[in-house]
Amino acid sequence: MNDLIRKGFVMQLNENCKAEYKKRHDEIWPELVDILKSHGGHNYSIFLHEDTNQLFGYVEIESEERWQQVANTAICKKWWSYMQDIMATNPDNSPQSISLSSVFYLA
Repeated sequence: MNDLIRKGFVMQLNENCKAEYKKRHDEIWPELVDILKSHGGHNYSIFLHEDTNQLFGYVEIESEERWQQVANTAICKKWWSYMQDIMATNPDNSPQSISLSSVFYLA
């Protein structure tokens, strides 16, 4: 496998939704996991900043093009709809997300 592309991003969780967000991810749909993996996603983690309710996501991907295709799948759109009541979203229910620039990496 070629070198993976490391991606960091920030999303916003609604107030008082930490437990529900964690519960939903603890019970993530197997078909969504399959989509993420089949589109080249690896080592996907999401962390919560307790004071601000900001979510920090990290994922390693094989290809930007393949990863972008995840958003076009029916299961991803269904997940977005499922999650829209507990986080900041766009009109299409996708999470509002800010990409982060890498400033340091220790392999």
